[in-house]
Amino acid sequence: MTQLKVAAVALAALVLAGCNSPMPPDGSRAVSAARAAATPGDLGLRAPGTSEAIETLALPPAKPLTPNPAFARFPVYVGTLGGRQIEMKLGAKTDEASGVHGEYRFTGSPTVTVVAGDRDGDTLEIEESTDGTHITGNWVGKFAADGSVSGERMNADDSNPIPFDLKPVGAGLPPAAGSAAPKAPKPVAPSLEAAPSTPNNAVGGTSNVIIGE
Repeated sequence: MTQLKVAAVALAALVLAGCNSPMPPDGSRAVSAARAAATPGDLGLRAPGTSEAIETLALPPAKPLTPNPAFARFPVYVGTLGGRQIEMKLGAKTDEASGVHGEYRFTGSPTVTVVAGDRDGDTLEIEESTDGTHITGNWVGKFAADGSVSGERMNADDSNPIPFDLKPVGAGLPPAAGSAAPKAPKPVAPSLEAAPSTPNNAVGGTSNVIIGE
């Protein structure tokens, strides 16, 4: 009987020792770390970057751009972009020798897309933006002797090229390099009044350009 009591006491001691043994290192510590990483009310299920995405979605949508009065007297080009009719106003910049800027819109649309870039000889390279901040497309074209310009409009990553063909309405940009010079006007009787000076930002020899940044 005494031996049975001793055996029972030993068995009970072993059971208690097992209950008091430490848990594996990847047990409670991992659970505690997960709880510490979770923010209140999060449960730790939020993926990295979710907060930034939510903040972006919370921003108000960009307002569509409307025609800029500073571009109102820029040379006007009309034609097609793909199968749609467009009107573009494009004029020279004052702070860049080859810089040009302006805006275009689809016929009948009250909103515009702004453009800016360079003209090097007969080559036109401009970028567009629908919100005035982010680049949404690229234009690359060539001017002809008559002042018309044609080429391709692409997305910001140069994908999905769409042909465009624009012709000037009234005064256009200066004739392309190497093109025939315009005919000189017929001489007229000299005026007694002093001839007005030509502004530095004149395009094509006329003062029809108002520069807007």
